[in-house]
Amino acid sequence: MPEDPAIADATKIVAVAKPALSVMAVTPQHVEWARILEANGNIAAWQEAVIGAEISNLRLTEVRVNVGDRVQKGQVLARISSDSVDAALAESRAAVAEAEAMLAEARANGDRARQYQATGFMSSQQITQYLTAEKTALARMNAARARLQAEQVRLAQTAVRAPDDGVISARTATVGSMAQPGQELFRLIRGSRLEWRAEVSAADLGKLKPGIAATLTAPNGARIQGRVRMVAPTVDPQTLNGLVYVDLPVAETGSTLRAGTFARGEFELGRARTLSLPQSAVLLRDGFSYVFRLDDHNTVTQTKVAVGQRMGDQIEIIGGIGADTRVVASGVGFLADGDRVRVVDTPATASQNP
Repeated sequence: MPEDPAIADATKIVAVAKPALSVMAVTPQHVEWARILEANGNIAAWQEAVIGAEISNLRLTEVRVNVGDRVQKGQVLARISSDSVDAALAESRAAVAEAEAMLAEARANGDRARQYQATGFMSSQQITQYLTAEKTALARMNAARARLQAEQVRLAQTAVRAPDDGVISARTATVGSMAQPGQELFRLIRGSRLEWRAEVSAADLGKLKPGIAATLTAPNGARIQGRVRMVAPTVDPQTLNGLVYVDLPVAETGSTLRAGTFARGEFELGRARTLSLPQSAVLLRDGFSYVFRLDDHNTVTQTKVAVGQRMGDQIEIIGGIGADTRVVASGVGFLADGDRVRVVDTPATASQNP
């Protein structure tokens, strides 16, 4: 017998109204979270000193340090041949001794000339000659001493010394090579200090200031604490990012961190109260975040929300729903807008109810 059309329609209505899933309901929770700004950047030397020779056309005879060595201020890093400088220094010392002897004789003649100046025993011309000779001898002695001092400086320059405490980051010095002024022999990370140069968008630069704490994740997974030293006053016009310079602990140099490596990190901007939901309650679809809001009849409505940072299995809800809004806690990937669900107090399975 053919089915009554009215009965068939009623059956369809009941089938549509039948709950699709058993779900749990949850409302956003008020929480107090640290405000975190994430950033990426490179590890670099705080300051890198270029160490070179100050004397020219002499060969390196000894190199005492290598890359990675820690050195102290004034420590000898390399030596340059000093034979010719030693000979010139000895010659200058002899010239000083000769000039001092000539000055002593000239002063004695000058003293006698001054004694006889009033008596007329000596002619004025001769007196003038003696006094002039005394001044000339003094000038020659001063010139000889200046040359001696210059040779002493040249001798000191045959020892290449560290300008500060630190660690050697590069070395080009080799025994037998000719030293030239300005030629780089070593690079030194001053004070063994490294810094993290984080790239931050122009919109977020204003949130940072010196003294703010930063936490880096090193390539080996270690967490390292640092402090903002300086925020760059300019922004790269190509990337619209600015640099934030973060001082890092000296103890990490050479152990956990290496200059030139890439690191991720975050800045702590303080704490604030916000709303959060379990990440299982938020559906990412087409580049947007959604939740499924429950009404009084347990019918779900797909609602777009604005999300913020994540902490553990919780996600921050910035906007889109209120604190008293009931939403589906999990299994949102199996729901569609307008579905009717059954709300239970225990975790529901993702399978469809019979």
